[in-house]
Amino acid sequence: MREWTIELNQFILLLIIGAAGGWVLGYPGVGVALVSVPYGFWMLFRTRDLARWLIRSQRDVDPPESSGIWGQIFDALYQQKKDFRREVNDLQGIIQRARQSTNAIRDAVVVVDRRGNLEWWNEAGNQLLGFRQQTDQGHSLTNLLRDPRFIGYFEAGEYERPLEIASTRQPGVILQFQITRFGEGERLLVVRDITRLHNLEQMRQDFVANVSHELRTPLTVIKGYLETFMDSVQQDHPQLRRGLERMNEQASRMEALVTDLLLLSRLETENHSREVRPVGVPKLLRQIQGDALAMNDAKQHNIVLEADPELDIYGDEKELRSAFSNLVMNAVKYSPAGSTITIRWYQDDKGIYMEVEDDGDGIDPQHLPRLTERFYRADQSRHSKTGGTGLGLAIVKHVLIHHGAKLNIYSQLGEGSVFTCHFPRNSRQSKDQKSVA
Repeated sequence: MREWTIELNQFILLLIIGAAGGWVLGYPGVGVALVSVPYGFWMLFRTRDLARWLIRSQRDVDPPESSGIWGQIFDALYQQKKDFRREVNDLQGIIQRARQSTNAIRDAVVVVDRRGNLEWWNEAGNQLLGFRQQTDQGHSLTNLLRDPRFIGYFEAGEYERPLEIASTRQPGVILQFQITRFGEGERLLVVRDITRLHNLEQMRQDFVANVSHELRTPLTVIKGYLETFMDSVQQDHPQLRRGLERMNEQASRMEALVTDLLLLSRLETENHSREVRPVGVPKLLRQIQGDALAMNDAKQHNIVLEADPELDIYGDEKELRSAFSNLVMNAVKYSPAGSTITIRWYQDDKGIYMEVEDDGDGIDPQHLPRLTERFYRADQSRHSKTGGTGLGLAIVKHVLIHHGAKLNIYSQLGEGSVFTCHFPRNSRQSKDQKSVA
């Protein structure tokens, strides 16, 4: 502010000189005017120089030579201009490096604006999706990717799970689409070629299905002969009978494992035929409760059912029976004798729920994220005692995926467990639909 003080003092000094000269001549006002007008014109010329320089400042033009307060103004603006240009160059460098890095990856990265139009994509977008920079930018994404499954996925707005579909441009190529929201309604689409993973998974599924199928026949023969031998063994051969019973027990366990493997293989095949129709879940749960009570003689659990009698949903009854039965039977198997097991079926404004709660030993929370993996066992000793296959919760997970639902698990050691199947509200069968049916 030193230059401003000097400029002000100079202007005041000029006014005093002009007033004094005018007073000597008998016209002090004229003296002040004679001093002020040239000073005002000088200020206008400086302002003109500033305007011209600002207009031409997009080009690399140095500021006009000046001193005093105007020199300070020009120097400050010039420094701000240099700082701004440096920041712009830095930002352009960051953007350029970001584009180079996204162009280096094999996955297609596509930015879609709030209206669903293409804003930007990397080079992999040209290769995997067939986009062309000259003609497609600004066009609607669903006009360029016209697969009905992708359009439904994009417009539904539920992006928790990725979409896997065959490429329409490259036969035999499987693409995975994952969408993430950001900003104010914009979306980031990542598309990757998962053909190799898809083929490996298909090989695994085929292998499991074929081996399980081939094991079923010899297991049936073995069990048949074991049961025949057990019936024919006399009571005076207790060791032989005990050995046959043990063999029959393990054969039954192997048969259950093969059955679960075949069921899981069928569930993992998304194009298998499914019967989706209204399912009377309260009635289904009463049947499962009856089955649980039938196998409950040894432990004497208190099995309680709390179900909304008017709440039915659309789905595959066989699959739902398998999933719900797995959850209830797990509670019966793994809860200590005399535990209370509560089966609930209800709804709220967020969805529809089937819940199994027990007050047993509980599960260490570190195991919860992996409980639905095939053959994962939180406690090896419990499974060896109960004869579980380790596939029950994997089956539950895949059944719920087919119904657009998800499995939530809460458990603490010593506090029991709660397994909740959360179905979307649109799964429900309304009263009007029931009356029509």
